[in-house]
Amino acid sequence: MKRALCCTLACLGLLLAGCNTVQGLGKDIQKGGQILQDAGKK
Repeated sequence: MKRALCCTLACLGLLLAGCNTVQGLGKDIQKGGQILQDAGKK
């Protein structure tokens, strides 16, 4: 029983960490696109 609970919590932690990583990557890509767009306006 304890083993199943530990595995479930570990998987949940990895899932949440993965979501934060993908969200951060999206923000970085968006920032890079904004820089290119600003450079094109000049």
